Amino acid sequence: MIRDDRPLPEPTAESQPYWEGLRAHRLVLQRCAACKTPRHYPRPMCAACFSLEDEWFEASGNGTVHSWTVSHHAFHRGFKTDTPYVLLTVDLADGVRMVAPLVELVDDDASRLSLGLPVVLEYDDVTDEITLPRFRIDG
Repeated sequence: MIRDDRPLPEPTAESQPYWEGLRAHRLVLQRCAACKTPRHYPRPMCAACFSLEDEWFEASGNGTVHSWTVSHHAFHRGFKTDTPYVLLTVDLADGVRMVAPLVELVDDDASRLSLGLPVVLEYDDVTDEITLPRFRIDG
């Protein structure tokens, strides 16, 4: 459970299906209803065909590491006790990139990370209303 001093996301009408999916431990992503191009983060217009029509689909949550950063300084005082932590940029098998923290950094050893490393999405129930995504190394 998250401590009260950490900032939490504030779902909007546009992003509500994404947050509801996470709360149900499902990764639900938006895609263009016209050309089927997936997009993440949720937004009103397709960057590929400029359609304003969207739909939602269940994604696998599987992906590979595109990049990462190890944060030794908390961007907010609520995360100070968690440093160092790893923030991953992941190429999901479903065609989008997603940013979320790594579940754990064993002995502060980021040397296990590499480009293309398989990861899988997990769910962190931080409140009754908010579940946050995070990744773990697959395998």
